[in-house]
Amino acid sequence: MTYRLRTALAALLTLLLSQVWAADELSPAERALFMTDHLAALRPPATLQYTFRKSGSLEAGFEDRVAVTLRAQTGAACCTASTEFLGGPRRIKLPEIESAQGNPVILYFLERDIREMQRLTRGKPNYFRKRIRMAVYQGATIRDLAVIYQGRSVAAREFVIAPYLDDPLRARFEKLASKYYVFTLSGEVPGGVVSIQTQVAGDANAPLLREEMTLDGIASAGAARQPFSASSP
Repeated sequence: MTYRLRTALAALLTLLLSQVWAADELSPAERALFMTDHLAALRPPATLQYTFRKSGSLEAGFEDRVAVTLRAQTGAACCTASTEFLGGPRRIKLPEIESAQGNPVILYFLERDIREMQRLTRGKPNYFRKRIRMAVYQGATIRDLAVIYQGRSVAAREFVIAPYLDDPLRARFEKLASKYYVFTLSGEVPGGVVSIQTQVAGDANAPLLREEMTLDGIASAGAARQPFSASSP
């Protein structure tokens, strides 16, 4: 675990959840994404498994894996969580989280996204963190829907934010200013997160950029884990 990464994640969480706000001042999106105990019903040891796909005309796409491994800890709380986010040269080293409650895959997806925004625009990470945080607090649109998980329909809630549409500095990264984020959550799936998606509009044939992480399922201790790869389409 690196000090730099621990600091980045702490900064992200602080900006997403203002340290001076009382709990009753949080928006519904903040509560759902960052203040819900998504792991409460899980019994470790177990591993949440996700597929991550990148596509679009901006850069070469790929498909890879994300895994959140949950281990039992002393006391009543669910888990210690460690995460493998992508594989090969794309793998991101992430710190272990003790006494995890909210699914850490949400923060890790956002932290990777912020790094990608920095790489593509040369903007400052904290600026993107602030825009995401304000969008979650002020600008999230919410709708209830049904989604298919492992062949069955489950009730879910979708949260959509577009942090840069009204950004006064959007001219500096106009190509990506239409980027929006879709978080689909459900209490009926393990870990609470059905999928997280980002997309930037392109031409009529394909988006400029699309990234999506989708829950495959949960594996109990001893079950075979899908290998990580650095494959490209």
